[in-house]
Amino acid sequence: MNLSAPKQVTFIVAVVLAVLGLLGMIIQLGFVTSLAPWLILIGFVVLAAGCFVPNL
Repeated sequence: MNLSAPKQVTFIVAVVLAVLGLLGMIIQLGFVTSLAPWLILIGFVVLAAGCFVPNL
């Protein structure tokens, strides 16, 4: 299994999703609060996909 570092755009998207999820868990942010655990999970999946799929 060959792993590669994710591209910078993929990493930034994953971090933004995770930060939105964390903020949604701490403070009320409208619809973000109800989706907070899913945003964190999706951010992790995007980051993992960036490591497994070349050029992503």
